[in-house]
Amino acid sequence: MSYADVKVPKIEALFERDGYLRSYENEIKRRYKCFSEKRTQIEKAGGLRRFCESYKEYGLHVRKDGTLVGAEWAPGAKGLYLRGEFNDWNNTSHPYKNVGFGKWELRVPPKADGSPVVKHLDKVKVVVQTQDNNFVDRNSPWAQYVLEDSSSPVYNHHIYIPEKKYQFKHSKPRKSTGLRIYEAHVGIASPEYKVATYENFRINVLPHIKKQGYNAIQLMAIMEHAYYACFGYQVTSFFAASSRYGTPCELKELIDTAHELGIVVLLDVVHSHACKNVLDGLNQFDGTNSGFFHDGGRGEHSLWDSRLFDYNQIEVLRFLMSNLYYYLDEFQFDGFRFDGVTSMFYHTHGIGHGFSGDYNEYFGMNVDTESLIYLMLANAMTHELFPGSVTIAEDVSGMPALCRPVDEGGTGFDYRLAMAIPDMWIKILKEQKDEDWNIGSIVHTLSNRRWGEGTIAYAESHDQALVGDKTLAFWLMDAEMYTNMSILSPLTPIIDRGIALHKLIRLITHSMAGEGWLNFIGNEFGHPEWLDFPRAGNNNSFHHARRQFNLIDDNLLRYQFLNNWDRALNELDEKYKYLEANPAYVSWKHEEDKVVAYERAGLLFVINFHGQKSFPDYRVGVDVAGKYKIVLNSDEAKFQGHCRVDPNVEAFTEPHGYANRRNSLLVYVPSRTALVFAKID
Repeated sequence: MSYADVKVPKIEALFERDGYLRSYENEIKRRYKCFSEKRTQIEKAGGLRRFCESYKEYGLHVRKDGTLVGAEWAPGAKGLYLRGEFNDWNNTSHPYKNVGFGKWELRVPPKADGSPVVKHLDKVKVVVQTQDNNFVDRNSPWAQYVLEDSSSPVYNHHIYIPEKKYQFKHSKPRKSTGLRIYEAHVGIASPEYKVATYENFRINVLPHIKKQGYNAIQLMAIMEHAYYACFGYQVTSFFAASSRYGTPCELKELIDTAHELGIVVLLDVVHSHACKNVLDGLNQFDGTNSGFFHDGGRGEHSLWDSRLFDYNQIEVLRFLMSNLYYYLDEFQFDGFRFDGVTSMFYHTHGIGHGFSGDYNEYFGMNVDTESLIYLMLANAMTHELFPGSVTIAEDVSGMPALCRPVDEGGTGFDYRLAMAIPDMWIKILKEQKDEDWNIGSIVHTLSNRRWGEGTIAYAESHDQALVGDKTLAFWLMDAEMYTNMSILSPLTPIIDRGIALHKLIRLITHSMAGEGWLNFIGNEFGHPEWLDFPRAGNNNSFHHARRQFNLIDDNLLRYQFLNNWDRALNELDEKYKYLEANPAYVSWKHEEDKVVAYERAGLLFVINFHGQKSFPDYRVGVDVAGKYKIVLNSDEAKFQGHCRVDPNVEAFTEPHGYANRRNSLLVYVPSRTALVFAKID
């Protein structure tokens, strides 16, 4: 079928950026037509904003006059009831009314004195009468507060109507370019052996993030998940901010305080799948195996052992898009990082798929149109109703136009994560000797991204901090981190090499590999050991489920030097804005010397990865003539360097071209050292 008549408003802009996509114009238009039809369906249902404010109608709510109202979508249920502390757990005394199309409504008048029948923190359950007349307890999918039962690991819905709701005092910062993201998990954000709190994060961690020069935070594991060790990726209650860290009001205060500091706050969203839990999850809410999910094999993820949403259902779109709106509006989040996008895009979920880069992979029968259309709708809503919001996609496949606007025929994200980069660094450290590093291959991986599509670069992922793997610092220094990180002990070759390469890896990734930067909590100072949540396999220990910020406060430990370097990178970008600039121009990548030179935003970066060789009078090409001065030097003492470079030295260009640049200059670049120059005259 031809879709030639379908109008995609700015499709020519898409083809101007990537001419290969013109061969797939028909498919791009087909997708846009599907998007437009769903958008029209939403508009007919009351308009986009009202559709996305459905969380104000669904679930349970106490009106100002004390009336308790509720609504649920349970198409497979024979009957629906509400029970709880308010009615002595009577199964059937408070029935919902079936109003058609799978929707059920409840209205409970207030008490004689005008007070609601439920009070703050009352426990309630939705009782589902199944088609075979069983009565089963469920949490409302729209529950906004759930608490773990003291007698079992099940989380139960509690009414959350505090006497004093939190009132935001500060407006959202508008920072959508040059993002420097601090990826954080509230529960591990303390040196103490316990689940840390929103309050701890607000008081103790936010000042550190601000001091380090980050302008964004990405919060993980906020949507409630009954199993703490799942890292937040097996969500049980989508509208409930995790109660293990504190109350919704305390999370709001955290976000408001971040805004006061000028820091945007992004939420790690898991809409790619849902936990299989029945008693406290979304699974089998209406007593059937479908409802929110596909039935059969299409409804289950074989690797994640979780349920997969049926994105074609209008009520599923209502639920998920309302979920996004809820966090943007009620909690004032500034955007999202969407987890597991690759799994959503493809019927194979990316399992066993290497993705060669052949465009036929992105436009063939393996693409799941329904999931893709949901993401287009989610991005369109986020950007239209909350201008300035940021969306980031976790996609390993390289889907073209992922980060182009929907009206161009793209998926609408602002950024994609550069997922190949952390894999590259770990592979190099695991498998190669220093002298075998392929500089050309490293530069290719760092610079290989789609033109005009924003990329968030990172040197190591949170997955690489988990038990069974190691962080970059641990791969580099391993056991010596236990014995030789004190400045009172000799600087051993392993620690010297580890600190030096940690700095170089982070600099080249930070400055070359994207339009944004991401660091996982603790990695900025080379956090020792791994991350492992309390579970049966480790005797429920918190030993590895914490971040030891105390290490950087100890002036006798070398962690302070890596922390100083991390801060210096962010300050360098804040001053020169290279993350907002065009991609770096790499003029030099020498395999034998292990030297890389490149320019970005008027800065000249020279990095020597060689373990033994230092180079005096090393000629480097530079485009703009003038006098240059060092503005960042990894060999300084405050970064655990050897002070081999005079920080006040000035370099003057010579008017003869070199390495395809119009001018050149001579620099002294010691082994395992990075120098950054800025033109001063």
